[in-house]
Amino acid sequence: MTATGGPPATLHVVVPEGIDDPARPSGGNVYDRRLLDGLRTRGWRVREHAVPGAWPRADQRDRARMAEVLGSVPDGSLLLVDGLVAADAPEVLVPAAARLRLVVLLHMPAPGPGVADRERAVLAAAVAVVATSDSTRGLLVGRDRLDPGLVHVAEPGVDPAPLAAGTTTGGALLSVAAVTPGKGHDVLLDALADLRDLAWRCLCVGSLTRDPDWAARTLRQSRMAGLDARVDFPGARSGAGLAAAYAGADVLVLATRSESYGMVAAEALARGIPVIGSDVGGLPATVGRTSEGRVPGLLVPPGDAGALAGALRSWLEDDGVRRDLRAAARERRLSLSGWADTTDRVHAVLAGLTSGVAA
Repeated sequence: MTATGGPPATLHVVVPEGIDDPARPSGGNVYDRRLLDGLRTRGWRVREHAVPGAWPRADQRDRARMAEVLGSVPDGSLLLVDGLVAADAPEVLVPAAARLRLVVLLHMPAPGPGVADRERAVLAAAVAVVATSDSTRGLLVGRDRLDPGLVHVAEPGVDPAPLAAGTTTGGALLSVAAVTPGKGHDVLLDALADLRDLAWRCLCVGSLTRDPDWAARTLRQSRMAGLDARVDFPGARSGAGLAAAYAGADVLVLATRSESYGMVAAEALARGIPVIGSDVGGLPATVGRTSEGRVPGLLVPPGDAGALAGALRSWLEDDGVRRDLRAAARERRLSLSGWADTTDRVHAVLAGLTSGVAA
């Protein structure tokens, strides 16, 4: 199968350097790799351009390098740019959009008015935007006033996985998130400090180098709260190491302050693991419901350590709660979408652009 039914189309893609680096795992990196590999199987000639830099906090040298990359892309080409890069490069991308068909793949809208204004300029110059959740699309159409017909949704997929066995007490807590301010580890630690009377251990898998100062502060908070013996921060894990962390977990805990989708929630549910997390952004839709309307987890207001502690206490103290949530998670697991669905949605958008027909 080809992109348009004729000769395979060429797609130029700009991604952050290191999307395949196992030391820097992220949902965006996984999404990019699975999507690009999937598009190749559908006949696209994908030309990847990895740009160095601390995106979305790039400097002038980073933008100059990206300008050089784009200068090598032929006029009229279809160009897909990862939103992490697009968020802070209007000086490069807006002029380039005059000669290239720019499509932005937006994993998460930029926070704060400064970066958001720069991102908005890029989005306004694009011929299409692909968001990874309905909540992000709603923000782009509402806050950013983008044409609804130009904003498409392609949610992340998830791979099938074996059921996690779980323990009788439910005390194996797991958090999977880079240790950065937005992921709310400080809120999680405050909540866990209120649960010292209960039996549990918490494994916090995630990069400690994305924001070293915040990570150091988080580890210090854990020590000062006397949680060192019960909370472990092993750093980033991927592949077999991450799979082992899920296999040993009873429940996934996400204290995130913002979330466009929450791929780790889908990864947990694929193993029948319930989710206790923040009622924010796209996370409620990712957690979803069973066919009977049961939620396979407990969602609380973001930033509310007391509410999070209450939800965790309910999970740890009540056999019935654990039984019901596990049953809901195992049913929800059967309705999760795979990466082929994600690729199909993006393929339809891109193919429509190459044929001159709206996707």
